[in-house]
Amino acid sequence: MTNNIKLAACAAFLLSCGAVQAQAADWSDTSISWRYGTRFAEPFNPEHIKKHIFALTHASGYKYGSNYFNVDLLQSDESDPASLTQSEGAQEAYVVYRHTVDIGALRGKEIRFGAVKGVGATVGFDWNTKNDVGYNSRKRMLVAGPTLMWDVPKGFLNTSLLLLRESNAPSGAFPPISNVNGRYTYDTHAMLSVTWAIPVMERLSFEGYGNYIGAKGRDEVGLATGAETNIDMALMYDLGFHLNQPKNRIRVGLEYQFWNNKFGNTRAMTGGRGQRASTPMVRAEYHF
Repeated sequence: MTNNIKLAACAAFLLSCGAVQAQAADWSDTSISWRYGTRFAEPFNPEHIKKHIFALTHASGYKYGSNYFNVDLLQSDESDPASLTQSEGAQEAYVVYRHTVDIGALRGKEIRFGAVKGVGATVGFDWNTKNDVGYNSRKRMLVAGPTLMWDVPKGFLNTSLLLLRESNAPSGAFPPISNVNGRYTYDTHAMLSVTWAIPVMERLSFEGYGNYIGAKGRDEVGLATGAETNIDMALMYDLGFHLNQPKNRIRVGLEYQFWNNKFGNTRAMTGGRGQRASTPMVRAEYHF
């Protein structure tokens, strides 16, 4: 594992532990998980890729809002080779953080209208590093925008309209073309995001996210990017119930991801190689 990915893993662990211990939290949930699929895709790569993904996830809520933090550590097979050696697959770390402030809680009065039970303001970031042969992504992205919290009978359903400010500084065989301090910054663009977790039976939950991301202008070599769709959903079952564990301590399930124009790469740009993925997965989680 590269030093960058080790650093990301350590940082993720320390941040999540600090969040768990925060005295201001009214509730919190931290989990480790594993998921596996055989039909992942990467732009410009015609092969189906097998990936193991290990994740650390933390969510918490306090009087005025909520926090969400997730780090994925992704291990590809040899169909997505690493740049340092051709004998193993690429490794990637991808970090997401979101903080949502409930505007109604700040003003001391709920904001409700129609099916909406709350209005929030969300800020956060995405960060990644990958050691693949062709690109070696070093993505950095800031996000900000309004969030609507919908009144559902159980669980939660949130939608956000976020502005994205994204840059990258690839360091692989792909020659980096920078415009500011060694990084290439895309046009500011918008993302419509929905996140949900809805119980469908006593021990079964339907959950996931969907993102529609607008085109971000020209890429590093001057090609026009396209709008991106990324939908990830799972049916998760409370297996711990049968093992005398607390509710939702151990969960297993099936997950599915559809990703079109991955990272803004279109069919015209890639020649139809790897810009779209339809990926079933198995998933297991342990919550503590």
